[in-house]
Amino acid sequence: MLFKDFSHGITCIDTGYLRPGYAAAYLLVEAGEAVFIETGPGRAVPLLLEVLAQKGLAPEAVRAVIVTHVHLDHAGGAAALLSHLPRAQLLVHPRGLPHLLDPTKLQAGAEAVYGQAQFQRLMGSLTAADPHRTRATGDQECFVLQGRVLTLLHTPGHALHHQCVWDAASGGLFSGDAFGLSYPVLAQGGERLILPATTPVQFDLESSHQSLDRLAALSPRELYLTHFGPIPFEGRLTTQLHHLLEQFAVLAEKHRHESGAEGLTEALQQLLCSRFSGSDEAVVDLCRDWLAMDCALNAQGLLAWLRRLDRDG
Repeated sequence: MLFKDFSHGITCIDTGYLRPGYAAAYLLVEAGEAVFIETGPGRAVPLLLEVLAQKGLAPEAVRAVIVTHVHLDHAGGAAALLSHLPRAQLLVHPRGLPHLLDPTKLQAGAEAVYGQAQFQRLMGSLTAADPHRTRATGDQECFVLQGRVLTLLHTPGHALHHQCVWDAASGGLFSGDAFGLSYPVLAQGGERLILPATTPVQFDLESSHQSLDRLAALSPRELYLTHFGPIPFEGRLTTQLHHLLEQFAVLAEKHRHESGAEGLTEALQQLLCSRFSGSDEAVVDLCRDWLAMDCALNAQGLLAWLRRLDRDG
């Protein structure tokens, strides 16, 4: 899937990060003008511009690029994309702004996780954003696109610099990683498996619970997940994520001294893939394969959170 159109002028674009169906960006069009929400890594920028052209829109039609946070699978291409969009602003949480203006620390951190060669293969190049067209957002700030109001909500938990985009016109919530991850390939009986994203280094359990409740209170019709695609909002998803967050925390406490990140990664995989325990072995293997990286990153983030709690007393 290069892209797929949904109602209310919303297009979901597969950014091609890691594998198909893993990471999305969104194009929202209203009366001939547009906003990108998320960009994916730098390697996705030509794809985003191609989709824009296929939709019959000139680069001048794009008024904003909004990123939910500055993790590179969400915002690695933000500065490069902005350079192709002469009328657009780049909107980012205040805590993320310095990292888009100077991505040195972002690149160093990602290279430490992936290695330099893997970083280049997955992400491509990182460039600094134009400071004259990049700005920090306020909580509950509204960006108006041809009369359509997009409300930016600061939602810490996954990261301190996380924000979501509430589109009241469609009832759509562009939730970044604040409302979890759900891959279409792991749907079972039409029901999507949803799991928290507790990745390093700023994950905070209490803030995650609070942000979940704040977002659920909007009663959105649709969740537009970066990982991956739109799913109908149901109250059970909020309950499920709250429950899994608590289970993650219990497992992290158990494994922090026993087996560290490796043991915690395995425990998280077992917990999440146990849903498929009555299925064919190939289905369980598919679950383990798809969630391997997420569980490894979630384990690192949980252990970093516990170390921070110990340090801060």
